[in-house]
Amino acid sequence: MKYVFPAVMTPEDGAYIVTFPDLENCFTDGADLCEAMEMAQDVLNLVLMTMEDDKQPIPAASSVTDVSCPDGAIMTLVSADTSEYRKKYGNYAVKKTLSIPAWLNTLAEQKGVNFSATLQEALRAKLEIA
Repeated sequence: MKYVFPAVMTPEDGAYIVTFPDLENCFTDGADLCEAMEMAQDVLNLVLMTMEDDKQPIPAASSVTDVSCPDGAIMTLVSADTSEYRKKYGNYAVKKTLSIPAWLNTLAEQKGVNFSATLQEALRAKLEIA
């Protein structure tokens, strides 16, 4: 899923604190604006991905005109693509139990088929993922 949320970057002690007015417990910081933006994208993806996994409703993003910004702070938009983020960082293995006919299992074992690799290839083809 793709999202765009407003973020407020507030300078503090030579760094920038980043908060997302629409998302509780979604905040980070960076040593400079560039790092703050990178960290903002990372934390936004992580929080939204967790909300998706937990089947929590994702709130609507506020309009930029509705976001209040303290003096000296910067309001910006931060994008997140949780599908791409999962592909990039979610490569840990998940065990799945499945059933196939005994004859197919025997033949595949005789041919030395790697079941995990075969299932991954089939899922990528089915989901049209390169």
